[in-house]
Amino acid sequence: MTTPADILHYWFSPPMSEHWFSSTPEIDTDIRSRYAGLWLQAAQGECDHWQETAEGCLALCIVLDQFPLNMFRGEVQSFSTEQQAVATAKHAVANRLDQQLPPERKAFLYMPLMHSENMADQDESVRLFEAAGLDGNARFARHHRELIRRFGRFPHRNAILGRESTLEESAYLNSKQAFTG
Repeated sequence: MTTPADILHYWFSPPMSEHWFSSTPEIDTDIRSRYAGLWLQAAQGECDHWQETAEGCLALCIVLDQFPLNMFRGEVQSFSTEQQAVATAKHAVANRLDQQLPPERKAFLYMPLMHSENMADQDESVRLFEAAGLDGNARFARHHRELIRRFGRFPHRNAILGRESTLEESAYLNSKQAFTG
């Protein structure tokens, strides 16, 4: 049985911690082979009891938000548990569990809010990253929020999700300023 401590050890230790934002096909395969079953359990609510602790909330956010981005890169499923991760992050904040985590770990607790296509979640993401003094993350959160403000969604997800891009989104995606995920 995998525990929240197992997830946190895996995620915050090398080599994983060196590839958070620059994954490789090998890392994606490793996460899928190790944690696809756990992700499915979490998706079905079988790990909701992890939300009783700060570490459990953080681990659940990683499993529901970060792992699918790696396991299902370029597939619809990569976003399928995003809102469950958002709900977990909101639960942690509402119960002040986030205050029990060191700043570098808070970043991954708040990240599902940055990944959400909901404007209120984007505003909360920016607020939380700024309040925690996570300036680098706050810069990315503001950028993500601006994309949602401008387009109402993340244009780089359109092809994956089978959404038609608007002319404005297409122009943006073909520009040097495009964020591609």
